[in-house]
Amino acid sequence: MQIRTVLLPVATTIGLLVSGSISAQEMVIKLGHVSPMSGGQAHFGRDNANGAILAVEDLNAKGMTIGGKKVKFQLLNEDDAADPKQGTAVAQKLVDARVNGVIGHLNSGTTIPASKIYHDAGIPQISPSATNPKYTQQNFKGAFRVVANDSQLGGALGRYAVETLQAKQIAVIDDRTAYGQGVADEFVKGVKAKAPGMQIVRQYTNDKATDFNAILTAIKGKKPDVIFFGGMDNVAAPMLRQMKQLGINVKYMGGDGLCTTKLPELAGNGLGENQVICAEAGGVTGAKEKDMEQFHARYKKRFNMDVQLYAPYVYDAVMTMATAMQKANSAEPAKYLPELAKINYEGVTGTIAFDNKGDLKNGALTLFTYKGGKKEKMLVLR
Repeated sequence: MQIRTVLLPVATTIGLLVSGSISAQEMVIKLGHVSPMSGGQAHFGRDNANGAILAVEDLNAKGMTIGGKKVKFQLLNEDDAADPKQGTAVAQKLVDARVNGVIGHLNSGTTIPASKIYHDAGIPQISPSATNPKYTQQNFKGAFRVVANDSQLGGALGRYAVETLQAKQIAVIDDRTAYGQGVADEFVKGVKAKAPGMQIVRQYTNDKATDFNAILTAIKGKKPDVIFFGGMDNVAAPMLRQMKQLGINVKYMGGDGLCTTKLPELAGNGLGENQVICAEAGGVTGAKEKDMEQFHARYKKRFNMDVQLYAPYVYDAVMTMATAMQKANSAEPAKYLPELAKINYEGVTGTIAFDNKGDLKNGALTLFTYKGGKKEKMLVLR
């Protein structure tokens, strides 16, 4: 039978077999993918799912043979709504479906609890975007990520605030999620490493908040040079608007969660010129810049929308897992996991190789700002 390629913005399992009937000489490999396809982070979820779809379409178009059989990759796309409970529920659903591997989840707060379920089932997992260091500190042999972690990202931003921005007073706000708190804590460590005596004001919110007047008023009285926010763009945007209303005209820093092409749309006139400095986990230079540009063009042609953030990393995660299967000549998790652990894959986002914890070796970071309502690259750090 044939199944059309579709992507639904609801909690739906999508079987994606790109054209071609299944015969006795073909093997179906099931790949699970999980991201928030509903709620305030649905634009991230759709972006990630699109990256997975594009990779599976490419794999099926070029064809692959494993164990003497032609392979068809099937994508089971699940919605965790950025909620830990729903994340573990869909993780168990994918285990029950006997997937051969999992790409996801997007958020650290869902990736970490779900990883225990995949580990217990012996299913390899590659997160394209979870950055909390705890994910790979659990010593799960099948847990990997294809982006730099918060220690690298938050620390680099903290050092930049002190060394380049010459900040003397800093305020830090986080949304209390595993991601937001994690990247904020690492930012503080980076600041303290360069300026041990720096006074840092801490405030807290949540990942669904829209009113920050009390927090911002308290911060304004401390006269900070920099405000750092640990969280996502759907919360950062109203915060920026309210900062403008309160006359708080200072640099606003954050991690990859707010470093999106959608931030200008969400923030509107609250986004000042060169006001935001954010870091994206990943980054390319030299010849790889052309590869990334080509990916963005292909993505836009296929989905009629721009890449939001993580789609290239999702694409590479799928390709990395498929390459490990091919090298092992098997899609059985226990057989291809050793190949995945020692992989050296040249992807759109750069070279993908993992250390003994499953973290990306020599992970890059890219600093961005926003000018004229557009996201603009500043520099790539390693």
